[in-house]
Amino acid sequence: MTGTTTGNVEASVLRVSALTKAYGPGTSLLSRFATGRAGTLKALDGVDLHVRPGEILALVGESGSGKSTLAKILVGSTSPTSGDVSIAGEPAPASRTKESSRRVQMVFQDPYSSLNPRIPVGRMLSELLLLHRIVPRAEVRAESVRLLNLVGLEEDVLTAYPSQFSGGQRQRLAIARALAVRPEVLIADEPVSALDVSVQATILELFATLRTELGLSILFIAHNLAVVQHLADRVAVMYLGRIVEVAPTAQLFTEPRHPYTRALIDSIPRMTETSVNDGFEVDGEPPSPYDVPAGCRFHPRCPLASEVCRENDPPLLAVGPAHESACLKADELALIPVPNVPLEQR
Repeated sequence: MTGTTTGNVEASVLRVSALTKAYGPGTSLLSRFATGRAGTLKALDGVDLHVRPGEILALVGESGSGKSTLAKILVGSTSPTSGDVSIAGEPAPASRTKESSRRVQMVFQDPYSSLNPRIPVGRMLSELLLLHRIVPRAEVRAESVRLLNLVGLEEDVLTAYPSQFSGGQRQRLAIARALAVRPEVLIADEPVSALDVSVQATILELFATLRTELGLSILFIAHNLAVVQHLADRVAVMYLGRIVEVAPTAQLFTEPRHPYTRALIDSIPRMTETSVNDGFEVDGEPPSPYDVPAGCRFHPRCPLASEVCRENDPPLLAVGPAHESACLKADELALIPVPNVPLEQR
């Protein structure tokens, strides 16, 4: 394991540095009874991440790892406790302006609750186009039709209401709404998890097509590595408020260098003789973010953990070209074959 960070200096359309978000205890007795704790919740604990122009970066991790909190900070709906966010090299203002909000848009998880059921599609799009002065008033309808065509819908949708559509169609409408203001970055927060499996693939294909046609940069948030395997250029793995591994997608799947990443890969169902891997198992539930373990935060669940892991909190370091891991056992983990990937092929 190398002892220096990759020190990436490439141009980034979106970058966060040393980002933290802590929530203090509630002041009421009811809130303290609900949580059972009076301490501080660390939702984000020193997150460093960047998205390159025209890239799809996947952010994966279990529920409660901090993915959605990071997304909310990036779109300006909540503020970080500390750290920096920059868009195209410019610091994001503490209080988001109309322009900074336009540059980063989000597609939410639930297409049923993210759209206003009382507003027809045409009005929903036209209000955004006029508010942000994307096109002259005379061109609003034509631009609305273009946006619908981009997501695979037709002009007759303009007069309909969101309640008249299926889940997959509603998510397409949500994507069209996000694209209406011509953002530089699209944050997709679990955009297929609420959809039927038969619909998920078509939405994933749509994101890939939009990236190609528009040169759009996308931060795709998911809890399932299998969802992003054929979509993302790079994958960042998040655990208990911190990024623990970042690598190009193919490299991450064949050469994971953090035990948590390896556990996520092993959990992907496989219809093969080697679908069950007894050589590497992770037990237990994630620790509470109110009480982050000392040392490596993954050590209570890690089969490779030793005393050094309990005493030292590893930073994110380079373990190969464009590959970073926050694990003191990264080299040891590399010797354990990944399911369906023989060691001699790695």
